[in-house]
Amino acid sequence: MIRHIVLVRFQPTVLPAVIGDLFAELHQIEGKVPGLLSITSGRSESPERIERGYLHGFVADFADWAALEAYQLHPDHKRFGARLVAHAEGGLDGILVFDLPVQTQGSPT
Repeated sequence: MIRHIVLVRFQPTVLPAVIGDLFAELHQIEGKVPGLLSITSGRSESPERIERGYLHGFVADFADWAALEAYQLHPDHKRFGARLVAHAEGGLDGILVFDLPVQTQGSPT
């Protein structure tokens, strides 16, 4: 499984309602991309408070690299990604992406 982790530092002028709308748009892709297992999104609630401005983000789990690639090429993802970049502080500089291969239960380590 591939865990696609995206952290966002939104521009200070972006309203919470706009962020909520962005995440609602993201969740609309669920069920449209084979191998997309789940999406979780929201605002950090970390008691450590070391987000360094990356207060929002999402995690999408994919069955494999091919499913992640299909998601990246999907027109809904491209549209969402463009909106996300437009609202992030400094454009792409306000977005951090980390793709982590995860061993699923029963898989060899």
